Amino acid sequence: MEFRYLGSSGLKISEITYGNWLTHGSQVENDVATQCVHTALDEGITSFDTADAYANTQAESVLGDALKGQRRESIEIFTKVYWPTGPRGHNDVGLSRKHIMESVNGSLRRLQTDYVDLYQAHRYDTETPLEETMQAFADIVRQGKALYIGVSEWTAAQLRAGHTLSKELGFSLISSQPQYSMLWRVIEDEVVPTSRKLGIGQIVWSPVAQGVLTGKYKPGQAPPAGSRATDLKGGADMISRFMNDDVLTRVQKLKPIADDLNLSMAQLAVAWVLQNDNVSAALVGASRPEQVRENVKAAGVTIPAESMRQIDKVLGKVVEHDAAMTSATAPQSRPA
Repeated sequence: MEFRYLGSSGLKISEITYGNWLTHGSQVENDVATQCVHTALDEGITSFDTADAYANTQAESVLGDALKGQRRESIEIFTKVYWPTGPRGHNDVGLSRKHIMESVNGSLRRLQTDYVDLYQAHRYDTETPLEETMQAFADIVRQGKALYIGVSEWTAAQLRAGHTLSKELGFSLISSQPQYSMLWRVIEDEVVPTSRKLGIGQIVWSPVAQGVLTGKYKPGQAPPAGSRATDLKGGADMISRFMNDDVLTRVQKLKPIADDLNLSMAQLAVAWVLQNDNVSAALVGASRPEQVRENVKAAGVTIPAESMRQIDKVLGKVVEHDAAMTSATAPQSRPA
């Protein structure tokens, strides 16, 4: 395993970070989830990412149980706040001081820890003054409940505003968690340059584009049974933008490139995002321990420049570059 600094902070995290979105507390049984976490630890992963909204708080509880008995100082735990949780009352959502303060206490209880290493705003809250949100985060840091603060899917302008306030309030905004993959590169033109300037590192989610970049979806064929594309609870919607024959045909042409590098297609996809020097870690999930073992093989891989050019040529016009997609895919108001 390789380790990278998170932004300009002194915190090092494993460049392959284990995330439990869509798995723990919902798609896999708790004993299998625990096996996956223990395999991640065995493979050298020390950083674990979750959120209070995953499986409506259950994912945090599963992760807390799975990490029980580990030396706390040897691991890094990340969680998030914003999306509706619990009974989804009118204050059970957003980045108000009330919701943040109540949510961090709930997360710590479920994760069975006194503090999280990184507490993240899961989205930008258009209905709460940014000053209120950042003051709450500052207080959480001062109380020792979180060591660092980050965000997820914020625009470059939102990052600049949040960073300015964090400095005024005496703490640092050190991370951004956006979607990023060979197919989805919307952060490259604005978010990444802004983050480099501000000392913010990326912890990227969906580096394999919800499974599309593994090559398991074939053009002209029905998706495999039990795959993300057949999940009517939300997975199919997430992956739909990539499920067309043009994208799937081009993805199949990546296999010779992966073969030449002695990588699986999934490993190539994870290694590709790690070539970006502003990326501190790639989030990977798993429903089976063997998936963890395969994913970690992307750590420390250097993809030659010629192979990077070949990937760009193969994917061509199907790659999404539009920086405006960060705001276009964000909630414009708090979800009910």
